Amino acid sequence: MQFSKRLDRFGEEIFAALNNRRMELEAQGMKIYNMSVGTPDFKTPEHIKKALAAAAMDDNNWKYSLRDLPELLEAVCTYYKKRFDVNLTPDMVMTVYGSQEGMGHLGMALCDEGDVVLLPDPCYPVFAAGSLMAGAVPYYYPLVAEHDFLPYVKDIPEEVAKKAKYMVVSLPSNPVGSIATPGLYEEIIAFAKKYDILIIHDNAYSDIIFDGAHGGSFLATEGAKEIGVEFFSLSKSFNVTGARISFLVGRADVIAALRKLRSQIDFGMFLPIQKAAIAALNGSLESVQEQCRMYQERRDALCNGLREIGWDLPNGKGTMFVWARIPGGRTDSMAFCMELMEKAGVIVTPGASFGPHGEGYVRFALVLPPEKIREVVEAIRKSGI
Repeated sequence: MQFSKRLDRFGEEIFAALNNRRMELEAQGMKIYNMSVGTPDFKTPEHIKKALAAAAMDDNNWKYSLRDLPELLEAVCTYYKKRFDVNLTPDMVMTVYGSQEGMGHLGMALCDEGDVVLLPDPCYPVFAAGSLMAGAVPYYYPLVAEHDFLPYVKDIPEEVAKKAKYMVVSLPSNPVGSIATPGLYEEIIAFAKKYDILIIHDNAYSDIIFDGAHGGSFLATEGAKEIGVEFFSLSKSFNVTGARISFLVGRADVIAALRKLRSQIDFGMFLPIQKAAIAALNGSLESVQEQCRMYQERRDALCNGLREIGWDLPNGKGTMFVWARIPGGRTDSMAFCMELMEKAGVIVTPGASFGPHGEGYVRFALVLPPEKIREVVEAIRKSGI
């Protein structure tokens, strides 16, 4: 039996190879520093855990939810006004099981076979996966150092723009760490209006942004709500990655389209998780702000240390990741990752797994405390790589 070739780009073989070798090295007694996967190591706030636990003790909450709780939709609207100064109404909000699941399905709700979509390169792999599973044809716009790893719509050919159904924008950006600059969203909105393109913004990291910059919402820009939607996640801000709590917010017709699709494959988010989300959205943001400060300490420990031993780190302005150019003129990111693991015990993600323009780079996840990160830098230095 042959399966769809739409899955060929997803790159599981890369991570399988790294993981298999990691287990071999650990069995040999080698000390391993895993900085490849973006799973936060901070604790989930107590009030969120208590809300989930209390809701789980109610037998009624173990039934199908069938819908998003009205109080949850209101909590998102209130949060967006408080946090981003964006006015939303409940018909502009829906839950998804993590932004990854939402992005993976949204293309199916929006695209017909052969539609063109605009995707960043490098990008989080589900951007490509979701479009390919929808039968769309991706056009990859490059994120390059010359433009500070930001979308540059002036380089998108007009004949491509005229055919495009939607454009994915992700800022702060995983994997490259870029953040929106003044005027950028306005330029993207003008481009979208000119060519009748829907903007899908991934806003997973607005609470992890460094050096005094403000993490906002794309929808706060004038005209954005007319042409765009945004994925908003609690995962990294509140350390609830396993609970898969995210939302799609923005244009009501797009929300309705995805809600219609998901009604055929899902019976609604588990009610105790919805209660936990309400607690997170209505609670204090002090832990979120303190966590951002600690991520910056980790960023500084890694970037300062690697620069001292000759690495080029062109970004690191936001997200829980650092994008690093492979040292020594090497270009094969997969081979470099294997060598780094073999010689230093440090596991990172090859840039090529995020797209062709990721080749020549690797991604570090800031999932270790500063003292451990300094050990990582020393291990790399001693390895001579």
